[in-house]
Amino acid sequence: MQKRTANPIKAPTLGAMAFVLIWSVAVPPVFAQDIPPLPRPRPENLGAGGEGSFEVASLPQQQTALDAVQMAAAGADQPVTLIARISRDGPVIPSGVEWRVFGAADSNGQLKLIAKSEDSTAHIELPPGQYMIHAAYGHAQISDTLQVSPGENDKTMVMEAGALKLNSAVTGDISINPGSLRYDIFATSVDEDPVAIVRNLKPGEVIHLNAGVYRVESRWGTNNATVKADIRVEPGEMTEATLYHRASRINLKLVSVAGGEAIADVDWTVQDDQGNQIYTFFGAFPSLVLAEGDYQVIAKLGGKVYNRDFEVKPGAPQDVEVLTAVYAAGTSDNG
Repeated sequence: MQKRTANPIKAPTLGAMAFVLIWSVAVPPVFAQDIPPLPRPRPENLGAGGEGSFEVASLPQQQTALDAVQMAAAGADQPVTLIARISRDGPVIPSGVEWRVFGAADSNGQLKLIAKSEDSTAHIELPPGQYMIHAAYGHAQISDTLQVSPGENDKTMVMEAGALKLNSAVTGDISINPGSLRYDIFATSVDEDPVAIVRNLKPGEVIHLNAGVYRVESRWGTNNATVKADIRVEPGEMTEATLYHRASRINLKLVSVAGGEAIADVDWTVQDDQGNQIYTFFGAFPSLVLAEGDYQVIAKLGGKVYNRDFEVKPGAPQDVEVLTAVYAAGTSDNG
């Protein structure tokens, strides 16, 4: 079972931003000094019209120089601005975005990493050409191509991401110590088995994911107290979900009389109703979490074995006492 609430993801208000793209076919001034001046006409280039009437024999060389400058400019690094938005109509993501830029694949078919940035709005420089841009925001990811041309270049990536925050309780809204809870999150697919994308997430921890449906598993303790639910993450929203366990914390004691002092140096084993071993412990005060069901506890003390059947019901912690005067099971073979 789960309880789910959705709230918009809040982002800082950003001031207006303007991007001015200036395109020009003129040669940049920085290259003008590389163009040789037109040579003065020689007498043999003078036409019949006399001085001042001549053909400029060096014009083709000037054009060649211009072409060379333009080609050099086209191969130089160009400014690129990368921006990420939480959703198509959502705000620019102010922090937490990681960028990677990949170039052409190598001989093994692997894309070559060209550049990376941890600035949410990244400013990098790339030679003209086609690239693969990858953006990661937490566990939300997106990739797209970018064609870099001479001049200013910018790319906006729409993450279509949401946030998820998880908590758990015992049926009846009994709280659970957060330190004993962990979550695994799986991506689901109709044709494939669920794939784990997050392991050991703590309760209350906010995680960013691509919008979609995820399989969430809540683990209470280290034994068999687990609960699963499918949760939908919406773009631009914070989804808070509480998963309810039908389980309880069990405290075991080996005593000589009811309510007596716990006996030390006991070797404990807990089995389910199918005889499967669930838990082992050596000491006086074992405490464990078990899912709802029927169990048997076996306590070995020296050469003596004591056992007891008990039932776990979801709710507050339960004390299970094994009395040496009542639950004796005989002598251990290895005692």
